[in-house]
Amino acid sequence: MSGTTKRASDKRVTVLMGGWSAERDVSLVSGSGVASALADRGYDVTTFDPPRDLVAIAAALKPSSGVIFNALHGTGGEDGTIQAILDLLGLPYTHSGLLASAVAMNKPLAKRVAASVGVPSPEGIVVTRRQLGEDHPMPPPYVVKPIAEGSSVGIRIVREGANLQEDGAPDEAVLVEPFVRGRELTVGVMSRPGETPRALGVTEIAYSTEMFDYTAKYSAGHATHTLPAEIPPPVYDAAMRYAELAHGTIGCEGVTRSDFRWDDSRPGTEGLFFLEINTQPGMTPISLVPEQARLVGMSYGDLVEWIVEAGSCRR
Repeated sequence: MSGTTKRASDKRVTVLMGGWSAERDVSLVSGSGVASALADRGYDVTTFDPPRDLVAIAAALKPSSGVIFNALHGTGGEDGTIQAILDLLGLPYTHSGLLASAVAMNKPLAKRVAASVGVPSPEGIVVTRRQLGEDHPMPPPYVVKPIAEGSSVGIRIVREGANLQEDGAPDEAVLVEPFVRGRELTVGVMSRPGETPRALGVTEIAYSTEMFDYTAKYSAGHATHTLPAEIPPPVYDAAMRYAELAHGTIGCEGVTRSDFRWDDSRPGTEGLFFLEINTQPGMTPISLVPEQARLVGMSYGDLVEWIVEAGSCRR
């Protein structure tokens, strides 16, 4: 652990950052920004880069750690693993709890839960990488996604004539969905425990890569954000409503971000499809949720402090 300045014993926060997932680098940037913003507001901030070692995590995190700000992304930090550890230790922490985190990280399961309350998404199937390498599971173009990774890690579009050879373990399951042409939209949602979820706004994302992948999300200059999105009001309102429904039905808390594709060649809201929900949205300088918070009058510091206060409700 390493500490920062500005001591305030009644405002203790430990920021978890780094971890062992493919999104480690992004988490370190998110965590650094969070720690700096909280220190500027008088919090007693400590940062901790957790190893993949339960005993070491339990030894480092104690009741004196205060509220745990979970700035981890991906495997271990966003899938219910660290949430289970923090629950066992009896520590209050930010963002969603164990069950909601596990459900949201599993893309096919999250889509089914959202569909149960009328949130439309592309009809996908789960296959192994071995099956995917043998033949097209559906007519191209389609999208292949790891079942449980965030930040679009490992996602790709397969078009007619593409090489079907798959990297990775042959028995690993992946999600295959029809490719939805059109535009990329995303919606941040906030709620404290027991509160009705509130959508912040809709951002449209244009990017230089073939799709909104890891590079486009976290490399400056690869994507442009239009906020509020310049789309028809019924589509804007539907995206806000679907994001709130997904957040609430899955049982999320704190802040989430739901991603959508909108096929603008289809009438009304018929072309709007929910793709996934992220329970640990990025908090980097170019991240989407901090931008949307500014739209409703919340600075980066305001947002980070609100997330801490929401996490303290777990006491």
